[in-house]
Amino acid sequence: MELDRLIKQEEALVFDRFDEDIAWAIGSKLVGVAQAQNAPVAINIRTPDRTLFHASLPGAKPANDGWAQRKSNVTLREHESSMRFGVTLQTKGKTLADHGLDFAEYADHGGSFPIRVSGVGVIGAITVSGLASAEDHAMIVGVLADFLKVDVV
Repeated sequence: MELDRLIKQEEALVFDRFDEDIAWAIGSKLVGVAQAQNAPVAINIRTPDRTLFHASLPGAKPANDGWAQRKSNVTLREHESSMRFGVTLQTKGKTLADHGLDFAEYADHGGSFPIRVSGVGVIGAITVSGLASAEDHAMIVGVLADFLKVDVV
């Protein structure tokens, strides 16, 4: 996935505000999309210190929760999607270790997207884990684009 497109997605998918009700609405939409696709995913929406939404769909494995945690750790630390972070590392020929990050705590695979609030910045992460990296990322982007009524590529 091209870096420019990932950056544009993050610039376009910004909230005016974000609270528990919005987390529930987005989490529920992600569950609906995942159910329609029979996707065996874990869905997690969290701030640095609090889980706002979590669901594990049929077929999701306990490891998906661990992957969700590690991907969202990247998003919360770097204030960008885990997909963008991974693509950036890859284009530079770098790894998590080169960036000083432990693979046991961080994952640079797609599937975690920043919750960015206009005038505030990144306050949390929306994460999907269980599909291929690009598919996890695309599921979130599609739901956010629909929720925010924004056209993204």
